[in-house]
Amino acid sequence: MYRNLVTDLLRYGKIVTTEAKAKQVQGMAERIITLGKGGTLHSRRQALAFVTDKKVVAKVFDELAPRYAQRPGGYARIIKIGPRHGDGAPMAQLELVE
Repeated sequence: MYRNLVTDLLRYGKIVTTEAKAKQVQGMAERIITLGKGGTLHSRRQALAFVTDKKVVAKVFDELAPRYAQRPGGYARIIKIGPRHGDGAPMAQLELVE
């Protein structure tokens, strides 16, 4: 489940999920972007082992890594958006910073 959330975050730039899942996914996604900044074959293979789509890995290495080249970390932010209507679970939007 987390792998799919990370893949969707990297593909679309933002996702809406519960706060607890957002906190978990944030660290995982930032690790994948850090691998992209490395740019080695080994780091690409590590990213491919976690992310479920090859096109998303290519996007990380070709688009996101250069965008965050000067940034030491903190590639994603969590914005709380209130409780979910059905069960009251606290929801959050997880998005990549610009």
